[in-house]
Amino acid sequence: MTLKYVGPKPIISHTGIEFDNNKEDKFAYLNIVVQLLKAIDHKYFEDKIYTYNADAGRLTSDELLNELKKYCPEVDQLMQRANHHIEEEIEHDIKRARENTILTDEDKIVLEKNINIMHDYLIQRSINKAIYYCAVDALALILREGHVDHIIVPMFQTFFHVLHSIQGSLKRQKMPVESKLEIFQKDTKLLARLQIKNN
Repeated sequence: MTLKYVGPKPIISHTGIEFDNNKEDKFAYLNIVVQLLKAIDHKYFEDKIYTYNADAGRLTSDELLNELKKYCPEVDQLMQRANHHIEEEIEHDIKRARENTILTDEDKIVLEKNINIMHDYLIQRSINKAIYYCAVDALALILREGHVDHIIVPMFQTFFHVLHSIQGSLKRQKMPVESKLEIFQKDTKLLARLQIKNN
């Protein structure tokens, strides 16, 4: 199993397959999470400001996986679990399609075929999502343990999405950490800041 981009969330029905562009594949955010992990994973000195210029180049799937294994050593098991979980979901959806009392027999066959067409796509999205959240949780832990006050990033949708995920992870920790996500302008640049209220 590997990491690779597949695309937005599919909406599968007996009439065809559509895609929800508001539900992007988590693979699209992995490069940013890895860049942030590399930027933040070091010793900190109190009252010092750290700046990190993110590498403009995108990492290959293999490079991403190698970097992620440093922070999520259980990557292979996560992939296996995600694969197993989505396989069960696909089987359940096929069973529901076959037992559907509203659709005609022909529509049931079409729905089952559409589900099968998207089989590998669904598995890859599930794997990407599991790895993404593992990396985000690792990043949240580093922020908490390093007593990082804030992170400022360019205000792009991908960066904002990652900061929002980190905020959710901080909230879900055993000892929840409060944070505030805001957008501001500095020297004509639009930026996003995640303010972390570490004790």
